[in-house]
Amino acid sequence: MNQATDLYPAVLATSYRMAFTVGEHSAGHMRRILRMFLTRWELDLLADPATLALTELVANVVRHVSGRRCSVLILREPYGLRVEVADGVPGPVRAKAAGPLDAGGRGLVLVEAVTDRWGVEERGDGKTVWFECDA
Repeated sequence: MNQATDLYPAVLATSYRMAFTVGEHSAGHMRRILRMFLTRWELDLLADPATLALTELVANVVRHVSGRRCSVLILREPYGLRVEVADGVPGPVRAKAAGPLDAGGRGLVLVEAVTDRWGVEERGDGKTVWFECDA
């Protein structure tokens, strides 16, 4: 079951948080939400890199998180945009170059290429992978 939180108009002016059980097609829904906020915040120029990066982070949840539960936080920052995807699986995450014949393994390399910054914050109950795009 998906659950929306932080739905107060004052909060929506600068942030949006939603918890998801993600599936194969969830990234499309999340991209639409992100684009809506980028338009509202007059950050349309960030839509292509931000939606690509979000798609890759959601794909990692689909592939690697048992139960496929995550929360997404979209933040309007003074410098631009920050997006966080949190899940319940602890452990390191790193970008690695996949081989030319590998079917996957390029997601975080793409995130690194299209965003200004990205990283991982480990928690006792999982991790948060985040990225930032400057306006």
